[in-house]
This record gives sequence, C-alpha cells and structure tokens, in this order.
Amino acid sequence: MTIIGKPLAGKILIEPKKAEEKTVSGIYLPESAQEKPQTGKVIAVGSDKVDEKMEIKVDDTVLYGKYSGTEVKLNEKNYLVLSQSDVLLIL
Repeated sequence: MTIIGKPLAGKILIEPKKAEEKTVSGIYLPESAQEKPQTGKVIAVGSDKVDEKMEIKVDDTVLYGKYSGTEVKLNEKNYLVLSQSDVLLIL
C-alpha cells in the first residue's frame, strides 16, 4: 500500500481497528451503537520534533484516547492522524 505524503514532525497515521459488530453474547450491534475503536496499526510516522524523539514505529499497534486525532479518508480507507503525545500505550 502506498500513502501519498508523509506525516509532519511528531504526527502519526493510524489505521483504526474495526469496531466490534457483535457482543460477547452474540447480539449484533447497529453501527450507531458500536463503540469507537481506541487501538490501531501505525501506517506512517513523521520525523522527530525538536524537543521530542519519535518513539513510535511503522507496524506498531497503539492505544490512543477515544476522541484523539483527526479522521481522514485516503484511497477509500479511513485513517486517523494524531500526535505522538496522544498515544497512551504501544501494545
């Protein structure tokens, strides 16, 4: 997969994990009731910032805040652009 461009310093591009479509008990959830995912795979990373080294690498799986970042659509797929500081954990 080719991404057009590269994130700016301190930013990362994430492909969010798909939302759960059914509960543990097997009940299917409508899209409006699905929980917004908080994990995803890192697709691209920007360079280091002057005061902050980039610690996240491509292909890392990360946990981020529920309302973090900006949603974008590239090549008919949904992605999330966020700052390294919005990442809570590298899984």
